[in-house]
Amino acid sequence: MAKVIALYKKPADPAAFDAYYHATHIPLARTLPGLRSYEISSGPIGTPAGEAPLHLVALLEFDSLAAIQAALGSPEGTATAADLGNFAMAGVDLLMFDTKTV
Repeated sequence: MAKVIALYKKPADPAAFDAYYHATHIPLARTLPGLRSYEISSGPIGTPAGEAPLHLVALLEFDSLAAIQAALGSPEGTATAADLGNFAMAGVDLLMFDTKTV
């Protein structure tokens, strides 16, 4: 399996971010070809040292890194990436990696 983790920084207007994310971005992202699962954080995000400078974390699972690359290169992936500029003005970091069970 492989994952994409999106780390969304705290927006100026969290309520507007949440409304847009749930009504528009999630439905777009769920159209990504090969998407196996999509989870988001619920509630505050913390670190061992206290509160994290993040508003939301999204975890998307695919079969492989190649599947992620194909999804992001698809028309649905292009539309999903383009949508980030509509609500993630505070910034977002995207991480992609293979996983293995240990």
